[in-house]
Amino acid sequence: MKVSVIGLGLLGGSIGMRLREKGHHVIGMDHRPDHEEQALELGLVSEIQPFEMAVKNTEVCVLAIPVNYIESTLIKVLDMIDNQQVVTDTGSTKKQIGLAVKHHPQRGRYVAGHPLAGTEFSGPAAAFSTLFDGKKNLVCDIQLSDPKAVATIKKLNEDLGMKTVFMDSETHDKHLAYVSHLSHVSSFMLGLTVLDIEQDEQQIFDLAGTGFGSTVRLAKSSPETWAPIFDRNKEHLSDALGEYIEHLVSFKRYIDSGDIRQLKSAMSKANDIRRVLNG
Repeated sequence: MKVSVIGLGLLGGSIGMRLREKGHHVIGMDHRPDHEEQALELGLVSEIQPFEMAVKNTEVCVLAIPVNYIESTLIKVLDMIDNQQVVTDTGSTKKQIGLAVKHHPQRGRYVAGHPLAGTEFSGPAAAFSTLFDGKKNLVCDIQLSDPKAVATIKKLNEDLGMKTVFMDSETHDKHLAYVSHLSHVSSFMLGLTVLDIEQDEQQIFDLAGTGFGSTVRLAKSSPETWAPIFDRNKEHLSDALGEYIEHLVSFKRYIDSGDIRQLKSAMSKANDIRRVLNG
């Protein structure tokens, strides 16, 4: 199968690398020439082509670009493809993208995807072929996609090592605000707080344990990627932040008042996340 990957960062590069291992011919394209050069050197893609050629010379087109560019780019791709081609994406928000192409005559050839995979690193050099092993790809609003297009993306997900999970875009954006987007906000703000308070960088390095390192890991993520995600999902993310802030205010009150019983109670309730994640 010929697959074009538009955007050759962590996700796009990893998709290309894995699909090549599975025998697919991968055509790459990125708005940064240095990313295209790295992708070729690292073997992430079979070849590089200009945008229009990459789209037209492919059976499946994957948009692995920031969410604020997906909407306009998706419209361009749908304008170019025929009834046998399929386009999907890796966007972390889905509702706004879906609304942008809701009435497009080729809407059925678009399958809205979101691979639940990633690291805090970015760029072609961060890509690796096993990134998606055992992960889920959330495919949204399949009632708006042609069944054959959905089947094609499901097969592609299998080649990438992912299980396909179906849901509607509204549910997707609401839940992702809590389980992904809020986590990134928390990590960014923890990193910012520590940097504001602790000006001695050597002290941070010397005293930071594994707990701090794992909690603040996501603060190393690309602002170019995450600022648009926060903006596109601001309604649900604002709700999630409001609830999170209420818990932080209550926890601060327990600490200020020395209320050990309430501190233990709050942490015990939080421990139940272990059951949820293991379930």
